[in-house]
Amino acid sequence: QVQLVESGGGLVQAGGSLRLSCAASGSRFSINTMGWYRQAPGKQRVLVAQITSGGSTNYADSVKGRFTISRDNAKNTVYLSMNSLKPEDTAVYYCGYCSGYGCYQRDMDYWGKGTLVTVSS
Repeated sequence: QVQLVESGGGLVQAGGSLRLSCAASGSRFSINTMGWYRQAPGKQRVLVAQITSGGSTNYADSVKGRFTISRDNAKNTVYLSMNSLKPEDTAVYYCGYCSGYGCYQRDMDYWGKGTLVTVSS
């Protein structure tokens, strides 16, 4: 059982920055994918960014050039640095974990409870 705990959400003005963290405990798989997904009010949860344990990354087009995903494998922690935030980035951000590579949202084995990011205009 892998537990994921997100932190770092909050209220920020448009153009500002936030850094989200997701700490994973109980992970037994050296090969895995961790990712950030977000769900805006009334919308489906969608991919923001993913990173494998090997360091390969994948970003949604809407955040490319503004968000950066990174991870510290020694700490089993993944980060999402968000810059130039826009009101449309407002959502609950969820951390997901998949024991493998090439994972889609449906493949994520574990989820955190989410952290709210609100960007005011």
